[in-house]
Amino acid sequence: MLLMQEELNTLNETLQEMGALVAQSIHRSVMSLVEKNEDYAHQVLRDESRINQLEMQIDDLATTLIARQTPVASDMRFVVAAIKINTDLERMGDMAVGIVERSLAAMRQPELPLEVGFTEIGNLVESMVLTSLDAFVKRDAQLARTVLAADDAVDKLRNSITRQMIEVMKLDPVMVERALDYILIARRLERIADHATNVAEDVIFLVKGIDVRHRSLAE
Repeated sequence: MLLMQEELNTLNETLQEMGALVAQSIHRSVMSLVEKNEDYAHQVLRDESRINQLEMQIDDLATTLIARQTPVASDMRFVVAAIKINTDLERMGDMAVGIVERSLAAMRQPELPLEVGFTEIGNLVESMVLTSLDAFVKRDAQLARTVLAADDAVDKLRNSITRQMIEVMKLDPVMVERALDYILIARRLERIADHATNVAEDVIFLVKGIDVRHRSLAE
């Protein structure tokens, strides 16, 4: 029993380390975009390999734990949630890399004649990621539910940026490439929010033992 608890603690700590690194990459990807900062972008690219290493390490820890210790009840729920959260975190890291690749490309293209609302959507997405990770650390289902409630706002902001960029492309063909990059960036931010929502749903499953996917928040 003591050995299983040690392995559970190691899995928990490694997952938190990965979460912190992914959250940092997301923050830097947004800053690279908003501040046109290449240093932030290149740091995200450098950290990708460490995130991938942690993903494989967590998978190994979880599968070894199941094979050797046969956890049950809440311990098994934790291992299942850890495997799922691990996947979502790795995909968030991939999205951050995709954002900085488009951000670096946009820095070399003509400036748009208007401000694009990436600060607002970026702040909201970052908040969702941090809150979902905080809910995991604290095992707080109510905090996790606040992440689920924020997802619609991100969708609306993504749609607004997309419409704005379509209008830009109609007015000036020179701006098409940059506008398309911004549409892709907005989409990737929205996907990060979706993954944060998945993490929050997994926290609720971990704490309450209920699956809230595809359900109303009222349940």
